[in-house]
Amino acid sequence: MLMDQTQSPTRILAIANQKGGVGKTTTAINLGTALAAVGERVLVIDIDPQGNASTGLGIVRKPNQKSTYHVLIGEADLDSVIKTSAIPRLDCAPATIDLLGAELELAELSRKTHRLQDAIKVMQAMPGRDYSYILVDCPPSLNLLTINSLTAADAILVPLQCEFFALEGLSQLLKTVERVRTTLNPKLVIQGVVLTMFDKRNSLSDQVAADVREVLGEKVYDTVIPRNVRVSEAPSYGKPVLLYDHQCLGSQAYIKLASEVIRRERGLRAA
Repeated sequence: MLMDQTQSPTRILAIANQKGGVGKTTTAINLGTALAAVGERVLVIDIDPQGNASTGLGIVRKPNQKSTYHVLIGEADLDSVIKTSAIPRLDCAPATIDLLGAELELAELSRKTHRLQDAIKVMQAMPGRDYSYILVDCPPSLNLLTINSLTAADAILVPLQCEFFALEGLSQLLKTVERVRTTLNPKLVIQGVVLTMFDKRNSLSDQVAADVREVLGEKVYDTVIPRNVRVSEAPSYGKPVLLYDHQCLGSQAYIKLASEVIRRERGLRAA
């Protein structure tokens, strides 16, 4: 069991990887739930046009619903689109398919790389929005939506699937992080890399994990997220796996990951 945390300034973590199917949204949902379970106030901002983080938290899409798309193009405040989830202390700013067209629209707007950062700052001034963690679920590409997330974030958390080509593409993401740090957001750091979909029956998973740790060292979390059928089933019920089956291996792994994230955040603040 994790210890309760004292009040601290909001930390913004972008959960990003330009590859799809690596467990990015699953990590956003379940890490957010685990953090909320130990007393943290958490906001998940969904800026992936697929909107899977929103539906995975049980947020029902309605016709003409305002979403993060409207926030980014300046038609709504972030505060006005936030929805309360079924999980205590966990809110969600949902995404809709409208985000598919946001790339072209953002390119024509002022501060096109800072739109999310500006919206978060306005939201934080609103009563009752004292979140300790904001998790931004990014799309599986390095586009303006992801750049907005990295510009707004204090740190990036990278889910990495235990597969043969795991390290391919990671170098591109790390180069993007460095460019953002140099030109847009000098405070951005890599909070950590989490290995996902680990199959202990497959020797390849062990080899990939060893290779990733050799390349990235301490940036890789000790916690490994296993391939687990309960984790896969949970989104179809509109629930994080911690609510769907809190005793399964996937749930226990995300609880351990939340503990590691909190410890690393303490270390970053103390540095």
